[in-house]
Amino acid sequence: MRPDFFSWGRAATACLFLCASALPGASEPTHGIAMYGDPALPPDFVSLPYANPDAPKGGRVTTGNVGSYDSLNPFTLKGTPPWQLQYLTHESLMGRSWDEPFTLYGLLAESVETGPDREWVEFTLREEARFSDGSPVTVEDVIWSYEVLGTDGHPRYRAFWDQVARIEQTGPRKVRLTFSTEDRELALIAGLRPILKKAQWDGRDFAESGREDIPLGSAPYVVADHEIGRFVLLRRNPDYWGADLPLRRGTNNFDEIRIEYYGDNTVLKEAFKAQTLSWIREFNAERWETQYDFPAVRNGEIVKSEIPHQKPSGMTGFVMNTRRPPLDDWRVREALILAFNFDYINDTLTGGRQPRITSYFSNSELGMRPGPADDAVRALLAPFADTLPPGTLDGYTLPSGDGSKRNRANLRRAVQLLEEAGWTVQDGRLRNAAGEALELTVLLQQDALIQQASAIMDIYAKALERLGIRLNVQSTDKAQYSERERQYDFDLTFMRRSLSLSPGNEQRFYWGSDVADQPGSRNLMGMKSPAADAMIDAMLKARSRADFIAATRALDRVLTAGRYVIPIHNYAVGRIAHLKELRYPEDDLPIYGDGIGFLPEVWWYEED
Repeated sequence: MRPDFFSWGRAATACLFLCASALPGASEPTHGIAMYGDPALPPDFVSLPYANPDAPKGGRVTTGNVGSYDSLNPFTLKGTPPWQLQYLTHESLMGRSWDEPFTLYGLLAESVETGPDREWVEFTLREEARFSDGSPVTVEDVIWSYEVLGTDGHPRYRAFWDQVARIEQTGPRKVRLTFSTEDRELALIAGLRPILKKAQWDGRDFAESGREDIPLGSAPYVVADHEIGRFVLLRRNPDYWGADLPLRRGTNNFDEIRIEYYGDNTVLKEAFKAQTLSWIREFNAERWETQYDFPAVRNGEIVKSEIPHQKPSGMTGFVMNTRRPPLDDWRVREALILAFNFDYINDTLTGGRQPRITSYFSNSELGMRPGPADDAVRALLAPFADTLPPGTLDGYTLPSGDGSKRNRANLRRAVQLLEEAGWTVQDGRLRNAAGEALELTVLLQQDALIQQASAIMDIYAKALERLGIRLNVQSTDKAQYSERERQYDFDLTFMRRSLSLSPGNEQRFYWGSDVADQPGSRNLMGMKSPAADAMIDAMLKARSRADFIAATRALDRVLTAGRYVIPIHNYAVGRIAHLKELRYPEDDLPIYGDGIGFLPEVWWYEED
């Protein structure tokens, strides 16, 4: 689908603008937009509630990534860029408040307006908005950005573009998107697309950009220096156009952010101990309690901070690729979950300090409730009752072990399910009727979680041996892993999906049938569930919070009872160890807790 580019003269522009403003039922332009209700902050708000508007500017900080990178373009499928770039070097028309479930406030756009049913959204650009080279951000740049990302950009942008019927200029600084599907979230998603400079790519293939092609952005930071595979240096633009915006006041305070790359997590941790790195996030509660007592912590040079949040648990664990038999059989997946002795693993590796995830949206009002589905959820799922795995409607709970190393009861149940699925032990190996042995490969990448994931798999492999299943663990560098993950070349792999308090269209990219076979999608399990697709549709069409919650709880049931992932720990608290000079607003934490919108965005550097 291609947009309708603006090509009329001034008279036609004026006529179109007057007609648009006279549409019956059209809302007035506002400073922000919320998924449900009104934005919490008034038009004259000074700063985000979790930002310090008086935070000092300055300081140079260094963070670390494991692996390597071979691209500085975070918006295409080609190459592996530093993940931080899309957040720190580019901006969108609207920006998020991480203290509200889903509310946007004006960034490149000074106002937003929607149709009565949000069938269209219109943005008015700020006249002062500038790219980092000083050139103005124009409507032409906006329209081109939507088109190129929707057609040649990373697949994560394409689902939205497929739902845009028309994009057009409706005034000197106005752009309107009209949608082809009923989906109230599209108006908000439109405000979050990154805006690029069209002129930079004239006569060039955006999708095939090379290593030295750095897309121009309008955000506070620019790439000042880099060496492929080793480091990237981001420098705060002294001429940044939006420094005084309420959305930006007290944010992006560091003068420089250096991203260093390390071969493995052990070396990265040692660099932090030596204070070469400014901060590190720790995901293992046991290590947090036992391995952060080195001299720099004891003498106060390094501080340990815990950041609570109110987000859903999301899903962290080992995802099973249902594109490959026998993982397309829920009985085999349930057997593999039963063989995973979480209680013993958790006690061994984390001292039992981290609870297990119980469902995708657990620990929030969006999560499914124990036992049978209530009336609202059951009504949504009833048309699909014959296709749903056991437990979806009546209640499904992850199997719990007895805490012992043997896990006998669960292994006995796993054997029964495997036999029902046609797998029996022959000559010490689990085989099907054709005599083929059940052998699985788990793919892991070298990142900050690789040590914990590898240790978990070592214990798990021994349990599977008792069932006659051989588990091969393959650890690869980030580039190899990214390509294999993109092509779904694995049986199991580590997966972490952070979910928000306002899940929406991204759920299609995570679990939707349409992207299950699309290379590079986030649907790693390859699930094709008409029930899940319908629940996502119901979420996006919901007119009330109650209807939205019912649809989300129904989706949670489909996902959890589908047995697609072997869940592990719930990361209910963010753990950040950092130099004592790094500060944050401790008394005004956002409901989303830690994340790229928290560290480094609202932190600052301050000497004692």
